[in-house]
Amino acid sequence: MFKPIFAYVGLRRPYRFERAIPALLAVLLSLVVIASALWLAAVDELTAGGPRAAYFLYLLALLILVIALARWPRLAVALLVLASVDLVWGMGSHALQRAGHGGASLLPPTVAEPERFQWHDLLQATPLPSLRITSPTGLAISHTSEGTRGSDPAPGTLDRRTVVATFGGSTTYDIGAAEGDTWSDRLAEALGPDGTFVVNHGVPGYTTVEHLIQTAFYQTKFGKPPRCAIYYVGWNDLRNAHIPKLDPAYADFHLPSQVDSLKVRRIGGSHVTISPLLTMLARFASETADTVRYFADPYGHDPVDGRDPALEALYERNIRSISAVNRGRGIATIWVGQLVNRDRLQGDGRYGWLPLVRDRDVWPLLQHFNAILERTARALGDTYVAVPPDSFTGADFVDQGHFSAQGSRRFAAYLAPAVREACR
Repeated sequence: MFKPIFAYVGLRRPYRFERAIPALLAVLLSLVVIASALWLAAVDELTAGGPRAAYFLYLLALLILVIALARWPRLAVALLVLASVDLVWGMGSHALQRAGHGGASLLPPTVAEPERFQWHDLLQATPLPSLRITSPTGLAISHTSEGTRGSDPAPGTLDRRTVVATFGGSTTYDIGAAEGDTWSDRLAEALGPDGTFVVNHGVPGYTTVEHLIQTAFYQTKFGKPPRCAIYYVGWNDLRNAHIPKLDPAYADFHLPSQVDSLKVRRIGGSHVTISPLLTMLARFASETADTVRYFADPYGHDPVDGRDPALEALYERNIRSISAVNRGRGIATIWVGQLVNRDRLQGDGRYGWLPLVRDRDVWPLLQHFNAILERTARALGDTYVAVPPDSFTGADFVDQGHFSAQGSRRFAAYLAPAVREACR
């Protein structure tokens, strides 16, 4: 049965080692591929039918082709080299990441994540309108026809309802909460859904720079401006801490990084293909040809201690600018200092989002930002809501700072009285 195969790959007289060697290496590499897949499956990092499973099937298909094309050794060797590079680069980067010694893994994700965002000329990325998806973690996510998180109001119902706008990053978009469980949803319930409609303008990663643009140009949704606007801010602005010669609009690092964070770049960036080599070629093409590029990349540099007065001044400037726009339109402004899961932010490590800030320094810096926010809000005559951080435990978060369903409900309960008073 195997004699024709052995003869084809040069393992029978007359021996053809130029065929046999690539074929034998392909068999050996196939065993490595299978072993790697079984290991990832054993640690729950491989799902049948997912992008990562497609990566291993792609490698096995390449190696089968190596054997099938053994009669053409040069072509077989080229495919063998491609398979070897993709296996070593993919599994190697993943192993380094797991060990804490590398950057992003070049392996495709375990589960495919549907697109949620689209490219935007000013804001870099905005939510796709009229989206209905289930996230990889099983959460139901909805976007309105206006590109905000949540559901559209019933036709004609806004005429008799007060519109409340909420602004913030991923902690306002609420990436850890399913539809109906975001703090904006819970706030609407607390205020009375028959008389109030809450529009959730939150977008992952947004800082006060993006909120200023949103407030100035994109605040009115569904044809009715808000009576009041709530801003839950601070954490994302801290991402720019200690960047030398920081651009006043965060345009040197943060804004272009949003294109990759929210995956709205056409090629390259954070996109990962089934071939790590193709992924790196796409990223190289993106870096050299794409107009969206980084002019500062703080990753890979040592963390910096202490405060950043330059960033603090920009943060206060943005707060005052947002308030001024709202005041000119007769819209009440409500500011809320950011909360984080302090139990998850300990030690000298860096969890990734703040490139130059140690985990143990996040909360002290954020407390100082909250103090700036409160002082500035009170000086402007705006409302500041001081949510007591000690009232929140680890169970109120799903990670370093995104609310769980329980945390969203608790947070909304603290906000409701102040919002009800300010939005009369």
